[in-house]
Amino acid sequence: MDPRLEPLVSKNDSKLILLVADGLGGIGTKADRRTELEVASTPNLDQLAKESSTGLLDPVGPGITPGSGAAHFALFGYNPIDNLIGRGVLEAAGIGVPMTDQSIAVRINFCTLDQHGHIIDRRAGRLSSEDGQRICRLLGQRVTSIKGFRTQFFPVKEHRAVLLIEGADLGDAVNDTDPQKMGVPPILPEGHDSRSAKTAAILIEVIHQATALLRDEPRANGLLLRGISAHRSYRSFQERYALNSYAIASYPMYRGIASLVGMTIAPHTDDLEAEFKQLRAAYRDYDFFFVHYKQTDAAGEDGDFSAKVSAIERLDRLLPMVTDLHPDVLAITGDHSTPSRMKQHSWHPVPVLLNAETARIDAVTAFNEQACLSGALGRFRAEDLMALMLAHAGRISKFGA
Repeated sequence: MDPRLEPLVSKNDSKLILLVADGLGGIGTKADRRTELEVASTPNLDQLAKESSTGLLDPVGPGITPGSGAAHFALFGYNPIDNLIGRGVLEAAGIGVPMTDQSIAVRINFCTLDQHGHIIDRRAGRLSSEDGQRICRLLGQRVTSIKGFRTQFFPVKEHRAVLLIEGADLGDAVNDTDPQKMGVPPILPEGHDSRSAKTAAILIEVIHQATALLRDEPRANGLLLRGISAHRSYRSFQERYALNSYAIASYPMYRGIASLVGMTIAPHTDDLEAEFKQLRAAYRDYDFFFVHYKQTDAAGEDGDFSAKVSAIERLDRLLPMVTDLHPDVLAITGDHSTPSRMKQHSWHPVPVLLNAETARIDAVTAFNEQACLSGALGRFRAEDLMALMLAHAGRISKFGA
């Protein structure tokens, strides 16, 4: 939503739900052109589509494959190009690391190096979370300051961790050190401007000290640094939309994205039914609910067509737990497409439905890519979805005389 239009936003008692099935969109094969969503049995989604406006979303723009951070920022109504966010900050926010505008956050993958310093396992044999916590404690005790800048280490999960650097005049235009392949050494960090060169010098020293401390570790004896990014502040949902918002998501990244825009974060759970129970329990206390479902994306990235179909069907079976709340506005979509045929994010537009009393009901009778192509909403930018939700909730006043 264009920030210049925010003065039009008003507050009322309406309830809005944004349900995001991560990586929802797909593509078919030459033998069977149906997508996972078209193959899945989805009677509840199809019935809802009959009662809603439908269409297709471009997460960023036609032909642009989005990262998860950019895609969700767009769904939240923030321009994904102007508000590009780094993976390090997302990881840090996702585990609740306090940051300021002088913070540089870096995602760490602990890795295994051979005697020549070459990578033989980029994930340190899927290190246990307990070992990851132990190693972060060791590094946190011994590597506390580099070149006068404070350094901290935080475990995330298994082989993943976060490095936080605090200090003024640091830049984040620094390359990842992960070469994305085995049998070669990590790449040295280099800064692409003077402030980022200071950050790169700190990272080189962090790598040197950490590698010395971890030399006797059987698996996690090296560091790969990714997503080196500076923290910045974002105007919250309350400031922009007068919405008291609640986020329900299992993965740290999506919890992190929601926290950056001021949402209250639900207690962690890994189960969709438990997420919907959290939604119902908190329903009286908030105006806007973001509910994130990860399994559709995970199956797509695994290249498992059948598993993605099953994940979609599970969402459909549980959907009455959401629709029975009768929200004033319910939008269901994906943040991007993750076709199992491609095993990765793609640029393909994502189906969307918007259910509200004021929705213009179209002729669409199923919720899938092909059907939604002819929907009343047409094809539009994900960034505009929040404005539509607010309008259907009666929360945007007339523009101009």
